[in-house]
Amino acid sequence: MAIENDVARHYGNAGIAERILAALRTANGSDTPITVDALSVLDHFHGRGIVATQELVALLKPEPGEKILDIGSGIGGPARWFAAKCGVYVTGVDLTPEFCAAAETLNRAAGLADRVTIKNGSALALPVPNDAFDRAYSQNVIMNIADKRQFYCEAFRALKPGGMLALSNLCLGKGDPVVYPVPWAETEATSFLVPRAAMEADLRTAGFAIELFRDTSADILPAQRRNRERLERDGLGALGTHLIMGERLLEMQINSSRNLEEGRVATIEALASKPG
Repeated sequence: MAIENDVARHYGNAGIAERILAALRTANGSDTPITVDALSVLDHFHGRGIVATQELVALLKPEPGEKILDIGSGIGGPARWFAAKCGVYVTGVDLTPEFCAAAETLNRAAGLADRVTIKNGSALALPVPNDAFDRAYSQNVIMNIADKRQFYCEAFRALKPGGMLALSNLCLGKGDPVVYPVPWAETEATSFLVPRAAMEADLRTAGFAIELFRDTSADILPAQRRNRERLERDGLGALGTHLIMGERLLEMQINSSRNLEEGRVATIEALASKPG
């Protein structure tokens, strides 16, 4: 519980939704429609933003009307995207109360409160019933989880037999130790990266059958390098995910890109199924 409290404090701050909506209206006009497309430059709290979410949709292949679980839903950008673009119902669970409050405000602003439900809770004790979801996903959450087997066991419990889990995870690379701070942690005290082999083993131990498991580091490296160079040259723009965590995100994002470039971390894409 102490670690979870530290993680929540790392991410949480007041007024997130209000900052995002104000910035969007300043940039696009006071009467700009609040849509998932308009929000997409601000609410996909992931190093690769909306592109990573679109890849996750392509991997998970949700069907209209399905119930989807977002584990570590942040301020709800991916959940809203799934709901709006795929015609599904999404339940998001996040540890940080301020993220949950922001997600609910943005759901209402985008007219998606009837399709996206947000619950404040732990990924290690998901506040959802057994066998409730057709599909689930998690984007770069596992780095803050020490008990990774419990994380995967909870995802397994929540899925219906035959359900699918899509993951975009960071794992340890083969280079030197990770340089901090990074977007998920100020120091190694709340960062729990493991080698890719351990991730695969933990998924199998939880009961999942692995359908796809691949290292995507080389694929995304050129874009990450360009993003780092842009940040070092131009700094943070008017619109971006720094509206979630503040100016400190500049150094964190630069370090995150360097960690990938130097092989300190690796990005993993996985798809796993719960046997039916």
